[in-house]
Amino acid sequence: MSSGAPPGEAAPLEEAPPPDWLPEGLNQGHVYRERIRAADLRQLDTLSSPDSVAGVPTANPAGVLSYLASRFTHSAAALWRQRLAAGELWRNGHQLRADGPLAAGDRLDWHRPPWKEQAVPGSWNVLFDDGDLCVIDKPSGLPVLPAGGFLEHTLLRLLERRHGGDAAGVPRPVHRLGRSTSGLLVCARRPASRAWLSALLRDSSSSQRSGTGQHGQRSCSKIYRALTTPLPPDLAGLAPGESLTITTPIGRRPHPLLGTIWCAAETAEDPAALAAESRLTLLQRRCGACLVAVAITTGRPHQIRIHTAALGAPLLGDPLYQPGGTAHPAVLPGAGGYHLHAHRLSLPLPGGGCLELESPLPAVLAYATEPMTAGDSLRKAESQSFASVPG
Repeated sequence: MSSGAPPGEAAPLEEAPPPDWLPEGLNQGHVYRERIRAADLRQLDTLSSPDSVAGVPTANPAGVLSYLASRFTHSAAALWRQRLAAGELWRNGHQLRADGPLAAGDRLDWHRPPWKEQAVPGSWNVLFDDGDLCVIDKPSGLPVLPAGGFLEHTLLRLLERRHGGDAAGVPRPVHRLGRSTSGLLVCARRPASRAWLSALLRDSSSSQRSGTGQHGQRSCSKIYRALTTPLPPDLAGLAPGESLTITTPIGRRPHPLLGTIWCAAETAEDPAALAAESRLTLLQRRCGACLVAVAITTGRPHQIRIHTAALGAPLLGDPLYQPGGTAHPAVLPGAGGYHLHAHRLSLPLPGGGCLELESPLPAVLAYATEPMTAGDSLRKAESQSFASVPG
């Protein structure tokens, strides 16, 4: 079998991950559980089963295979059949050997065999820890929660392993950052603190311009640094230090690999769309890119990726979101290649006061020329953008 190397030369070695990374490896598998709802069965009655899609009529449209193939479109119907034949599918605690009917209240389990997880960063810096709240500087490439092929190689699992024996409890993430996004991530040990922070984030979203949340409390402020593609021609007049507000609603659209995916809503009148607001400040124009700061007053899924794309300037290297805010049909949300960093955070504390944190910038997101004559004015513009966010 040819190595691909020229005669007489050794085949190139695969590049090893950095020493502080978790190497690629098999996990122990996982059991995914699904409780069947009557509404899902009614919806299934209006859809074609996997067999009828293949041109073969079926007498059991509300069966296990038709349900799984229609609800979890990341796997083809033939693959669900293979899993059934391999004994991986269970219904109400019993292993299935053949397809069968479903009823509301049934529980389906998929016993997924072990699979290989990619190498990921295995360490991070802790920027704040008071024994309950913990803010870490998440590295790019580390998923926060299990999803998209990652189970053990996630921040949550690593925190559970490292702090599982701590008397104070495990610090668990309160919000998400995308796998490729780096920077400030808030965790909390006490369930009451996580609930309080979640309520605070919701209140921050619902009172975007008031600057206060419940009982007059200040709301959160978050600012990100990012690289986008060049701004569209209609924004050619935007000068460094100037800002604009993006309010494109975010909703679900059909996607061939996932069923639906978060994108810019098709219409502003979509009743299921989520209101969203981002304030983008241009920091620097570069050859083929723009350095920007983005302050968000809502925390919608993939908000900055979608909003910059809706503006006509997607994040540089983002393979998923296209100009206009639509998603590429052959790409999944976990695909990386872009530069997005949670740079600054202002967070009111339960006992009073305010926590102000800043994560060091990756080199690619720092100003291109240091020192630069306009550096002070640009940093001042970024600070003003941060201050303009409620809180």
